[in-house]
Order: sequence, then C-alpha cells, then structure tokens
Amino acid sequence: MQIKSPLFGSAEIAEDKIIEFPKGLPGFEECRRFTLLHEEGREAHVFLLQSVDEPDVAFSVTAPERLGVHLEFPLSDEEVAMLRLRTPEDAAVAVIVRKDEGESPAGTGLRANFMAPLVINTGERVGLQKLIDRLGCEITLRAGG
Repeated sequence: MQIKSPLFGSAEIAEDKIIEFPKGLPGFEECRRFTLLHEEGREAHVFLLQSVDEPDVAFSVTAPERLGVHLEFPLSDEEVAMLRLRTPEDAAVAVIVRKDEGESPAGTGLRANFMAPLVINTGERVGLQKLIDRLGCEITLRAGG
C-alpha cells in the first residue's frame, strides 16, 4: 500500500505493518489505521505514528523507558478484548512526544503525554490510546545512566 507522509514523502507499506486503532485516537476518531515510520539507516528512538487514512495526521512516539519512565496502569476487560491480548507481554506501550514550543528558555525540549499512552498488541497489530485519570496509575521516573 502506498502512503504519503509529510516528513518522509511517499512510502510503500506492507499490510502487515498497519496498526488498527478501532476507535481512532481522541480528536482523530476518523483515523483508524496507522503505521510506524523512522529514518532509514539509523537506530530508531522516536518513531512517526503516521495515519494511513489521513496523510496530514502523524505523531512522534517513543517508549516511555527511553525517557526514563516506567508506566503501570490497568486495562479494562473491554480494552483487553479490543486489543485481543492474551498476555501482558503481547502489549507494547508508547507515549506521544512533541517539541515544546515554549516562549521562555526554560520551556525548551520535549513534552511527553504520560496520561494518554498508546497500547499496541504487536502480534495482532491492534491499538488504543488509554486515557488515564490520576488514580490507579503508577509513574516512576528513573535516572538515566
């Protein structure tokens, strides 16, 4: 399948590289199929979650561990069923990151959305964005080394 990415241009994507988000993402419910792209020839730390349905919709994502963060949160029975998870090891967690366009020098860098992580069943290629209230979520920051 041929897709267009504003960052990477036209790309040929195999069907088995498409991740379906049955409910879309909050604010982008019409976008239900995405793929992960990264710059060729380099180890990927940050991926582009590119919509297959709408070329202008793309998000930078990374594993929370890359940012020194450990996330633990429960999934409802409905979410587990939607993801078709058999074991917790089938799930990959990612967070959306964006460049902070702050006006002050203290506001430079990256921002990560830890309260709405992406959960993806890597084998079934099904995902969802989990909206977390502050109760029932454990976030641990670890010093990088």
